Amino acid sequence: MPTYRRALVLGGARSGKSRTAQNLAESASASRVYIATAQSFDEEMRQRIAHHQSERNGQWRTREAPLALTEAIRAEANPSRVVLVDCLTLWLSNILLAEHDVNRETERLIEAIREAAGPLVLVSNEVGQGIVPSTPLGRTFRDAQGRLNQRVAEACEAVVFMAAGCPLLVKPAAPLQVTLA
Repeated sequence: MPTYRRALVLGGARSGKSRTAQNLAESASASRVYIATAQSFDEEMRQRIAHHQSERNGQWRTREAPLALTEAIRAEANPSRVVLVDCLTLWLSNILLAEHDVNRETERLIEAIREAAGPLVLVSNEVGQGIVPSTPLGRTFRDAQGRLNQRVAEACEAVVFMAAGCPLLVKPAAPLQVTLA
């Protein structure tokens, strides 16, 4: 069975992304770092974070990086441990709300992913399959998320799409071939 050093796990809300990414990371190495990008601005988010924390056993070390994700990956990536980033969607939200240059930050992140010295599992939401957001900020975010996902998928050897808790390996895949009759 082939192995992949960099994997992206993406899907919709509550699709099983985080659980699948955690299982992948736990199968890769006994030494693990969880890079969290969430910020707990309200009670509901605090509960979500606590739930994710409870699902990880004591063999995980957590590093919080709501904005400095590139630096965290560079510091933590190591051939002897796996790094799990959860999630790129919240990181992008943080970048947009902090009014950082999204294109520049995306380029820095892609460079860090490509240069990561050890195994890396990244989680992201697929937000482009729903309704068109009604606000300019919503449309800006949706478009930026779609572009970010494409760039990260390009930088990873494996991409897993989650639907209803079921993983679908998207990359690598057989080459697409169209035959016209």
